[in-house]
Amino acid sequence: MRRHPDWLKVRIGGGENYSKVKTLLRSAKLHTICEEARCPNIAECFGNGTAVFLLLGDTCTRHCGYCHVTHGTPTVLNPTEPEDIAASVQTLGLKYVVLTSVTRDDLPDGGAGVFSQTIHAIRRTTPETLIEVLIPDFKGDEASLQTVIDAAPDVMNHNIEVVEDLFPHLRPQGSYQRSLQLLSMIKNKTPSIPTKSGLMVGLGESAEQILRTLRDLRKAQVDFLTIGQYLQPTASHAPIQKYYTPLEFLQMKESAVQLGFTHVESGPLVRSSYHAQHALHKDLV
Repeated sequence: MRRHPDWLKVRIGGGENYSKVKTLLRSAKLHTICEEARCPNIAECFGNGTAVFLLLGDTCTRHCGYCHVTHGTPTVLNPTEPEDIAASVQTLGLKYVVLTSVTRDDLPDGGAGVFSQTIHAIRRTTPETLIEVLIPDFKGDEASLQTVIDAAPDVMNHNIEVVEDLFPHLRPQGSYQRSLQLLSMIKNKTPSIPTKSGLMVGLGESAEQILRTLRDLRKAQVDFLTIGQYLQPTASHAPIQKYYTPLEFLQMKESAVQLGFTHVESGPLVRSSYHAQHALHKDLV
């Protein structure tokens, strides 16, 4: 495990709102990707009273080389999860909520129905809340994707995660082309809903591979983009090959803007849902 450079240091979580969110999540037996993936921004986001809810339990059926989420055989679904999340969104007074999930290849629809149910539950309790979904690839199943689209989230996100050449080693159960096709399908079906994707760097990719990935995402008509530094969660995960400087992240952002992305978050600590609300409404903090 390499020592991080100074620009990657973050404060430890604390404060009244941080404790409030943690307590509420535990009492409702809910999961967040913030905790499961050891997000470096958890202190800031929880401190601001925001969280990214993790649907479909906390166990993923896939095993990606960079991810800290538990993998293995998932447990049965919690039938009250959509309503529990909606109640938590209401209690926290969230103006913008992100719904994501572990990948559940064991489910016939990949969990798309739970995404839909949760969106509808939030709409019933807090109709003014904006909803972003960060979905798995559903193994490319169009019917599952349509189930989520029909629930009408405000933003649809699917992360490409890494450059194409790293997929076989780091995402062996995923497919670079399948992810691009999913993003294209979303935009073709619902041109009015902004699409979004995220890329991690520092895993051994080249500058040309990064640029090629950005071009591919724009060809898929992706609107919003996040670029962040990969941080090795444990010694058993893929090692960090390079620490990009803040200047290099700025240069990547400039390249992305020139390619036509309408909103770009690029920085060492940027994660897919960091400042997610800014892309739609910059006054929501």
